[in-house]
Amino acid sequence: MHTPLKTFLGVAAAGSLMFSLAACSPANNAPAPATSSASAEMPKPLASIPALTGVSTAVKLDASFAAALETLKLTPGVVGTAALTDGSLVFPITAGKVDYYDPAKAYRPYVQGLISHAGSGFSLTAGDTKVDLTNFTIDPGTSKLYGDVAVNGETAAKQAYIFNLDGSTLKPLAKSGDTAILEGTRVLISDTAAGLLNKTFKTDAVKAGMLVGIAKITVNTK
Repeated sequence: MHTPLKTFLGVAAAGSLMFSLAACSPANNAPAPATSSASAEMPKPLASIPALTGVSTAVKLDASFAAALETLKLTPGVVGTAALTDGSLVFPITAGKVDYYDPAKAYRPYVQGLISHAGSGFSLTAGDTKVDLTNFTIDPGTSKLYGDVAVNGETAAKQAYIFNLDGSTLKPLAKSGDTAILEGTRVLISDTAAGLLNKTFKTDAVKAGMLVGIAKITVNTK
């Protein structure tokens, strides 16, 4: 039987889970050792959140990213249920699950699952060209964020690798009422996204690894 959510959050508060849930722990990205038998049983998770119910992932935009957009003459906007509040892009969490395995064991990645943000995203516009990045999915096991890409309303890619998530500056888990908060993960432009944006906007100024901002993930605990 999976550990209840309350216990799960207790494990997170104890240490490494709060690092990994934000899709960023360097140790979590280490490849799993080869097993001697293809029939080896998959270990049971120490804890599990089988159904995420929100609340949101917010990205506080970095000043350097805002300056880069201005230089490129790109105007940002929000799509669907997303919001731009106090300099942060906010995307509601709509679904997902997370399983947490013992990091002391060999099984990797020790945090697995998906965090979905269907129906929201942000746009970049220059002249008559508008790029929508929507329906974000965070994969804690790979430290990557995927999303759909559309150019002027036409689909360019489905669930493309858009952002890399680096949690080396992640703050300790915080609690507020019935929510848990993980803040501090750096959101970086992926090489895939850089290539797509450069091609679309006819530039070479969008660089892989460019800092977009700092993420704050808030999830319901009940």
